[in-house]
Amino acid sequence: GALQKLLREARGSVTFKIVPSYRSAPPPCEIFVRAQFSYDPLQDDLIPCAQAGITFNIGDILQIISKDDHHWWQARKDNSAGSAGLIPSPELQEWRITCKALENSKHEQVNCSIFGRKKKLKEKYLAKHNAVFDHIDLATYEEVVKLPSFQRKTLVLLGAHGVGRRHIKNTIIQKHPDKYAYPMAHTTRPLKPGEENGVAYYFVTYDEMMTDINAHEYLEYGTHDDAMYGTKLDTIRKIHHEGKIAILDVEPQALKILRTAEFAPLVVFIAAPPHRSLTDFDGSLEKLANESELLQRAYEHLFDITIVNEDIEETIDELERVMERVHTTPQWVPVAWVY
Repeated sequence: GALQKLLREARGSVTFKIVPSYRSAPPPCEIFVRAQFSYDPLQDDLIPCAQAGITFNIGDILQIISKDDHHWWQARKDNSAGSAGLIPSPELQEWRITCKALENSKHEQVNCSIFGRKKKLKEKYLAKHNAVFDHIDLATYEEVVKLPSFQRKTLVLLGAHGVGRRHIKNTIIQKHPDKYAYPMAHTTRPLKPGEENGVAYYFVTYDEMMTDINAHEYLEYGTHDDAMYGTKLDTIRKIHHEGKIAILDVEPQALKILRTAEFAPLVVFIAAPPHRSLTDFDGSLEKLANESELLQRAYEHLFDITIVNEDIEETIDELERVMERVHTTPQWVPVAWVY
């Protein structure tokens, strides 16, 4: 073209000057996220090209390469030599979760109005498991950072009632009283003969407890035999000040308060073994397995580790190995805990 013609007609030496573009290359993206849902592009009818998507599971670490498109981010799996691919943006995934929840609630209303008895059972079931169905959880991705070491302050044991969390907690504290402690509960029940305040319980009045509950000073609380019992956040802080790790066996909703830099928890889910692998005389093992599965489906995106409790002593050994590993190896933690 014109440049070649100029060069042909030029005499003497020719000097080229390379001027950088006014648009400098974007810096490499150093954003990493932990996936809080599983995704298979081949099952997604919204993706522009399924072959361009990448498959990932809950808990996988993804490096975000580009957020330019509002609906489809580009990412690659951490430690993956493979090329980047498309993943749903948080906005797209939140829209999808909301649509699905609305669709399900419509179906439930239709079913319930046709079958009166079914509605009653459904309400009973929802009341029992309101921990799982209390809200739509718009969990998509959590930004994380890899640290060479990070001190976890709290060990949170989640699991279905009857899966063995209390025994695991008590055994670990008995074996390592210098490392672990359990926060003492506050209660409104009267002292029994021989009891002292601050030995097995902190005894408070009903009004004192309600004042502190309204001031959001309790992690959890409930009623038993006409008395209130609860775990105060300051009792957990006291354990941390003593240089120990607080062990908690709590309901999953407590994670809304605990998953912060202050409490820095390692969340371990103690899963029930499949009931088919055990002799189930009265159906209680099937019930335990079903409840465990329900909890796992609802809250899996918040678990750091899952241990299937096939044998209680093996579970305790595995938990001790996990805690040792956590304090000696690099780990991914939420960015919000660090900066």
